[in-house]
Amino acid sequence: MSATENRSVFVVIPAYNEAGCVGTVARAVKSRIPNVVVVDDGSSDQTAAEAEKAGAIVLTHLINRGQGAALKTGIDYALACGADIVVTFDSDGQHRAEDIDLLLAPILQQGFDVVLGSRFLDSGQHVPPLRKLALKIGLIFTRLVSRIRVSGTHNGLRALTRRAAVQMPIRLGRMAHASGIMVGIAWLRFRYC
Repeated sequence: MSATENRSVFVVIPAYNEAGCVGTVARAVKSRIPNVVVVDDGSSDQTAAEAEKAGAIVLTHLINRGQGAALKTGIDYALACGADIVVTFDSDGQHRAEDIDLLLAPILQQGFDVVLGSRFLDSGQHVPPLRKLALKIGLIFTRLVSRIRVSGTHNGLRALTRRAAVQMPIRLGRMAHASGIMVGIAWLRFRYC
């Protein structure tokens, strides 16, 4: 009996023009968690069709509204379907489906409200130097504004309890939502790791 059998877990995958990999990502996630929601954020390619072929529930924005808006759409849908835990997962193949179990464990076993993935805790990750600098500047800003200690701010791999997902203020449509989530964690005093 898995730890998630008595909990309703939904994985939300925002996608924009990811036809080349969204199907593979959705299938990998679906092999672990049956409730996979792909939000096609106004793609001009076959993103929605590939996600549907992989067995995901597909929600579609008619125009590109940005990752934050796609996450909000998917999270709202998951909550309306009764999700106890919502996992967010990128569509470009940068996350591993097996890491979902690592995200769920602190919620299921220790009662955390939010679990944040980090690409910087694994020494095997190779981030280009210029991108690493931009991410470091964003991290410093987020730490100053939110006062929470994290190793990265713009990682789409995270898990939220229902309570956190309902209260999390995701109002920014583009990439700024990631910093907004950090501020929300601090402001709402969620237990996070």
